[in-house]
Amino acid sequence: MKKVLFLCTGNSARSIISECLLNQIGKGKYKAFSAGSNPAGKVNPFSIQVLKKNNIKFNDIKSKSWDVFSNINFDYVVTVCSNAAKETCPIYPGFPKKLHWDLEDPAAYEGNDEQKLNEFQKIFNKIKENIEKEFL
Repeated sequence: MKKVLFLCTGNSARSIISECLLNQIGKGKYKAFSAGSNPAGKVNPFSIQVLKKNNIKFNDIKSKSWDVFSNINFDYVVTVCSNAAKETCPIYPGFPKKLHWDLEDPAAYEGNDEQKLNEFQKIFNKIKENIEKEFL
C-alpha cells in the first residue's frame, strides 16, 4: 500500500479533505495522511459538512503538524496550496514523488454559510478530480 502525505499551511480544509477522500476511494491501494506547517488545531466545520454531504468518512480526523510525520517513508508528498509549496518542507525519508496542486483556500472565502459550503464543494470537486487523475 502506497503512503501519501497531503500538506497545507493550516491543515483544516484542503489537506484534510484530500486525506479523507483518498483514504475512501483509494482504499486498499493508498493510505493517506495530512498535516500543516502551521496547523489551525481544529478542522474547519465546512470541511466536515462537505465530507458528510459527499458520504466521505472522516473518523478521528484532526489538524496536526507536519513534524508528526518526519520519520515516515512516503511514496508521495502533495502540497495543496501555494503557501505550503513555497515553504521549506521537512525532509522525508526515502524519495517521495512530490506533487503540487494549487488550490484556493475555501476557508478564506467571504460569504454566508451557503456560499461558503458551495466554495468548499467546489474545492472538494477539484481535489477529487486531481486524485482520480493522479492516483486512480
